[in-house]
Order: sequence, then C-alpha cells, then structure tokens
Amino acid sequence: MTAGRNDRGSATLWSVALMGALMAVATALAMVGSVRVARHRLNDAADLSALAAARLAVVDPGSACAHAATLAVKNDVELLNCVITGEVADVWTSLEITLPGLGTHTLTGRARAGPAR
Repeated sequence: MTAGRNDRGSATLWSVALMGALMAVATALAMVGSVRVARHRLNDAADLSALAAARLAVVDPGSACAHAATLAVKNDVELLNCVITGEVADVWTSLEITLPGLGTHTLTGRARAGPAR
C-alpha cells in the first residue's frame, strides 16, 4: 500500500468541516445583526415616544403618556414607564426578541425629551 492511499477522501471531510465552521460564523453574525436591528428599533421608538410626550407635557400633561404609549405600540414596542416632570418626558420601552438556540430575551430602552436650555 502506498502512502497516498491512506489520505483518500480526507479533502471531503475537511470541506465539510470548513462549511460547518462557516455556517456557524454566519449564524452568529446574523444573530448579532438581529439584536442590533432590534436595539435600534427599540431606541428609535423610545425617542419618538419621548418627543411626543414632551410636546404635550406643557399643554396636556395628563394625556402625554397615553400618546407616548400609542406611539410605542405603533412602533411594535411596549411602553414600560412614562414620567412627566415639568416640560421633560422620561420614557422607558421594552421589546422581546427570540434568538435561535438562546431563547427569548427582553431589551429595554430609555429616552428623555424636553426643551433645550
């Protein structure tokens, strides 16, 4: 038997191992991308909700948080808390995401809006 015959088919195994490693890296990058998109969506919704609440904080503080909650729902996030202090609105939002193999996680965001001084 020659030395070359012992390695017959090993390139196939190396190719399969390399494809598996590339697939694992691609899956990890896709999950990181999904979390980043969810985080941006959550923070954008918090910013918009805080701006909407701050806009009404002076005129109608009673309905400012209700308006912020409506805007948060329209952006597919949940309004956790809304506090109006004078002309400043503090808003906390949350979003649940499901990651394959890691389960469901809750992301939270916060924004504050008010007049510039």
